[in-house]
Amino acid sequence: MTPASIVRRSEGGVAVSQQEPEELPEEHPPPGAHRVPPRPHRTVRRRPDWGGLLVAAVFYWLSFTPSLLPRPWWLQVLAAAVTATIGYALGALIARIVRIWFTPPARWRHTAWWALGIGVTAAVVVTTAWSVTWQGDSRRAVGMDPRVTWWQWALVPPIAVLLSALLVLIGRSLRLASGTAARWLGRILPPRLAAACAVVLVAVLVIGIGQGFLLRGVLNVAESSAELANDATSPGIVQPTLPTLSGSPSSLETWDSLGAKGRDFVGQVRTRAQLTAFSGRPAEDPVRVYVGLRSAPTLADRARLAVSELERTGAFKRKVLAVISTTGSGWINQNIANPLEYMYDGDSALVAIQYSYLPSALSVLTEDEAAHAGRALFDAVYARWSSLPAASRPKLLLAGESLGSYATERAFDGSLDELTSRSGGALLLGPTADNPLWQNVSNGRDSGSPLWHPIYQQGRTVRWSQVPADLARPAEPWSTPRVLYLQNGSDPITWWTTDLILHRPGWLRGPRATDVSSGMQWYPFVTFWQVTCDLLGADSVPINHGHRFGTLPVDGWAAVAQPPGWTAQDTERLDALLQQ
Repeated sequence: MTPASIVRRSEGGVAVSQQEPEELPEEHPPPGAHRVPPRPHRTVRRRPDWGGLLVAAVFYWLSFTPSLLPRPWWLQVLAAAVTATIGYALGALIARIVRIWFTPPARWRHTAWWALGIGVTAAVVVTTAWSVTWQGDSRRAVGMDPRVTWWQWALVPPIAVLLSALLVLIGRSLRLASGTAARWLGRILPPRLAAACAVVLVAVLVIGIGQGFLLRGVLNVAESSAELANDATSPGIVQPTLPTLSGSPSSLETWDSLGAKGRDFVGQVRTRAQLTAFSGRPAEDPVRVYVGLRSAPTLADRARLAVSELERTGAFKRKVLAVISTTGSGWINQNIANPLEYMYDGDSALVAIQYSYLPSALSVLTEDEAAHAGRALFDAVYARWSSLPAASRPKLLLAGESLGSYATERAFDGSLDELTSRSGGALLLGPTADNPLWQNVSNGRDSGSPLWHPIYQQGRTVRWSQVPADLARPAEPWSTPRVLYLQNGSDPITWWTTDLILHRPGWLRGPRATDVSSGMQWYPFVTFWQVTCDLLGADSVPINHGHRFGTLPVDGWAAVAQPPGWTAQDTERLDALLQQ
């Protein structure tokens, strides 16, 4: 613009002209230079997003709806907080997209905030109160008292809000970090490329720190704690003296090498006198072989040591030999082990090896040792078993619970034909959603049968049971060898999968299991997190629900490997005995 003269009178009366400074032209970056992204404005401390809060309130409400299992108040806090945070993130993203095309006037925004505050507060109070009814429905479905403790449930909203706010702050902090990285990178890269690289960089750092530092640290602490627990011995468990048991003075395995779970396994074996008292027939001392994690450096070495123990104890001369895959920590359910010994008057042998100190939930995060352990043990046992004359071989059986069932199936790469051609039958409890054989037969079930109780090829080889009466369904003949899954309709171990995030599961289509609340519905993102929380309470419900099977293995073994002369009355007597 043209400079303008301004006349200013001094205190002495002399007029002085002063030129207004000329406005400088806007500077443009030279060709090839990149504009530095602006500094983000109050990324962490800005007020909450209206759309985010609205969707968070909806997700909070949905988190209270019935799931597979009833939840204690502290677990509902976790479910509500994480679900609401997911809703907040989705709502904020949607709102940001909407604002690209439409920005409401300021007076609308003021009214909307008041309406949101009143509506959300009312919704939280009503939802929390109404959820008592939903929880009652879930508790009735699994045979629990429908009443909840009101003061505990009243703690859910405030604690859930605080936890959700903390999670949002963590998310904003990560966004601030990516924005800062984008400004630095924007000095040398185009803005969009700088932003993309910044997001990737922060994600890599978070994942790297999470897996390499936090997760590894947690796992190290957990493994150290588990290793200490592995050195412990349960009350009442003493070193056996029978030569048929690992850890005895005659064993190739020292008592200390078995670990806590191994010592429980051999230390709780039924005596010959107990077996005789049940059947009224002379019994033998059962064989139980267990090889601990410290016994040999590799799975193959442990499997070979297990076979040597089987040979030392005369296991290959018994009537029945069961290869049992353990859970992550090496635990074996005594209700899987005991029935076979009662049924066969102690003329039996059970064998297992340990592959981890960690419980199953953590063991699967580190490496797939379960699958390798299942194959290593079975292949070693089968090689020795198949070298015997066919007429003198024991009946070769398979068993596993939870992660142990997965390990058993992986020994056959999920092939039903291979399993039945190389064994005399299998009893598998609480299969995981990753079990390859379970997936194959469940997905190939006969038309019209539900996923929670499928019928496969008219039940000729494979069947499912939640209660003893299920063993008679379908009415068609059940050939041998037999494969039996003990599976509860409300077991989150079986139904948890990442597909729940965006896909409605088959077990919620059509008629549902009797122990799943009729009020349970599928909601994107929400149901996935609800079932994730259910995993923590899978063992806190009555027997025959969740991940608890009680003495149902008695009926299972009677169906899969019933010895000659065994009757339904014998099954009932043994079931009653093991419940004591």
